[in-house]
Formats: sequence, C-alpha cells, structure tokens
Amino acid sequence: MTGVISLLPDGRPGLLAPLLSGAWLSGGSEDLARYLAEGGYTPLPAPDRLLDRIAASGLRGRGGAGFPAAVKIRAVRDAPGTPVVVANGEEGEPGSVKDRWLLRHRPHVVLDGLRLAAAMTGAERGCVYLSDARAERAVRRALAERPPGPRVDVVGTEHTYVAGEETAVVRRIDGGPALPTAKPPRPFESGVGGAPTLVANVETLARIALTHARPEAADAVAGTHLLTLSGAGGAAALVEAPVGTHLKVLADLCGHGRAEAVLMGGLFGGLHGSGWTDLPLDHDRLNAAGGALGCGALHFLHPEDCPVAVAGEAAAYLAAQSARQCGVCVAGTGALAGTLTAVARGTAHHDTTDQLHRWSRQLPGRGACGLLDAAARIVATLLAHFPDRVDAHRGSACSACAAPAPEDGRRFSVPVP
Repeated sequence: MTGVISLLPDGRPGLLAPLLSGAWLSGGSEDLARYLAEGGYTPLPAPDRLLDRIAASGLRGRGGAGFPAAVKIRAVRDAPGTPVVVANGEEGEPGSVKDRWLLRHRPHVVLDGLRLAAAMTGAERGCVYLSDARAERAVRRALAERPPGPRVDVVGTEHTYVAGEETAVVRRIDGGPALPTAKPPRPFESGVGGAPTLVANVETLARIALTHARPEAADAVAGTHLLTLSGAGGAAALVEAPVGTHLKVLADLCGHGRAEAVLMGGLFGGLHGSGWTDLPLDHDRLNAAGGALGCGALHFLHPEDCPVAVAGEAAAYLAAQSARQCGVCVAGTGALAGTLTAVARGTAHHDTTDQLHRWSRQLPGRGACGLLDAAARIVATLLAHFPDRVDAHRGSACSACAAPAPEDGRRFSVPVP
C-alpha cells in the first residue's frame, strides 16, 4: 500500500500539508477556491525580487540534477528572444511518483509556479508536459478555472525513461519524438521553436509558488524534498521531509528498518551498502559519499534482496529504455546489462570484474542524455559497495539471481497514491 506522509514540523509550509489536513476528499484535486484561500495566484509586482529570494534560499531543481533554480531562470531571462516556460511532469524514473501526484492533486500550485516563472523570465507562453492521463485531466480542469495569465498548452508524450530529458521535452513540444538531442545548444539557449526555454520540474515550480505565497519561509521551502520510498520488504510512500533527515529515519518510517542497502535517486544515484543509514537527505553530502539524490526516489534492499540481482534488473531496464540514437549508449548499456546477467547466473569470466570497472569509468558522459551515466553508476557502486557479493557469484548463482532480469522496471515501480 502506498501512503502520503509529512515529516515537517507544525507550521512549516509544505506541498502535502493541504491534503493531510483534509482540504479535499481523498483522491480528489485541489480546487481554485481552496488554492486562493492559501495565498495562491497573488500578484507579482516585482519579479526580480522573487528571483533574488529564490537565489538566496538556495532552491535547487527537483528533476534530478539539483541545479540551482535561480541560475537556470536567469540564463533564460537573459538570453535573446522571447522565452517559453515548460512545466516538466514526465517522470521517467520508475520508482518516483511525486510529479504525477502533484499534477493529479495540486495542479494549481504547479500552474501558479509556471505563471511566476513566466513573469521572471518574460515568457508569453507556457507548456505543461506530461504522459499521465489522470494528471492531464486535472491540469485541464485547473486551466479552465485559473485566473487569466499567459497562454498555457498541455503537451502529452509517451512514458519512457528519456522522455523527460530537457532536450527530449523540447523536441516533443515542437512536434517531434520525445528523444534527446545533442548539446549544445541547450534549451536555455535555443529551445521550443528556437526560443530560450526554461524546462522546470513540476516540484521546482510548486516550490517557487510556495515561496511566493510564504516569502518569510523561503529557506524552509527550499530545504524540503518530496521523496518516493519503496522496497519489496516494506511499504511504499510519498514523503515530504526536511533536508538533513537521515535515511534510516525514512526507512523506519515505512517498515524498511531491516534494509541492508539502498538504491538512490531512482536509477541514477547508485547502490549504497554499509553506512547508508548514516547518510542525510542532502545533495552535497550524498554527492560526497558517491551517490546522488536525483529525483528523490529511494529503493531499499532487504537481506533477502541480492544487490547483484537488483543491479542487473536496473541495467536491463536502462538498456531496454535506451533511445537507440547513440551507438555508445546502445553498446554500453547492452554490455553492462549482459555482463551483469552473466555475473548473476555464475557464468562470468575471470576478468569480468576488471572489465566492469573499466566500463564504469569510461562510459559516463558519452551519451546525449544521462541514461548511460545511470547504468555506469549502478555498476560502479555495486563493485565499490558489494565486492564480496560479486565475488560470491563466481561459478554459481544465488537463488535471488536465478531468474532472468526483467526489463520493465517492475521491481522499482510504485503506484501513485
């Protein structure tokens, strides 16, 4: 069962609080009257003042890379031409549900953030980009009742791992396939229709709206994350938690206290074994530990889970999701997945570990998007944190690795609450 949980102290503004306080019926969508009562859609007489507030708060993008939001907004604002702003709600990570939840249940806070982003950049057009049918219905209802603002189009796409990459977003909005393109140029330089384009994750935009409504709490808003917690040995949940919360606290919250490892950031942040319980919810400290928060999806591995099997399933899923545009990605992800399958089955060669080490160092940064990097990081962290478990597979497979690794990401999938 998937739950919705807030770990925020009383009085601290959050994105889950209205639902948990009974603002609307379970399964429904926040209406305009409720959102206006909470300070939504208030005028923005000084866009630069809000931008400065966002910069001072240190708000980072919530799509995966954690790039400073104000820097990205300013780059679009300062580029020549009339900008376009995009609310990116295409959640490619199979273990994440936060963006679809926001679009389904709180579309007005996303649209308000899009309005504010348009004001800060000077954009006259906005887009909401998504693949979830229920989210699309909620967004269209909200657009029909919102106060007048910039033109906003809703653009649908197929749900794939790469469809939410920012150049794939631009390509799809322009009428093409949702596949990444080579960079440069990046969307802030030349995006939708050739215009400078801000592609912002929907949680990022929601936090911009919350910052505008509660300027005195800007630091607290920026220092809070939506997280998706999952794992076969416990429950799944959408959680809102402050920066600094230890991963052990999050694990205990949903019955994952027995977990011996965690897969961070969806499939992007890698596997972490001994010591993961002491890691805090913090971009910089997770990066220093060799991981990444990414989209905030945490998948816990219990004693009965074999990290080799988990890595193999993740690599197989990524290989199947490749856009198949970059030869190095097709060959690289295929080789990583195939080799991990051999390790899991106990049929790997004596030099397989050296080969995996070499690939995990050589492949990152060579594809048009981050898919190849994610596959390489999974392999690198498996070898770094579980060398004994890898060695134990020489000549024989464990029971958890007996079945072929599925390519559909089913182990990591979480239903939207």
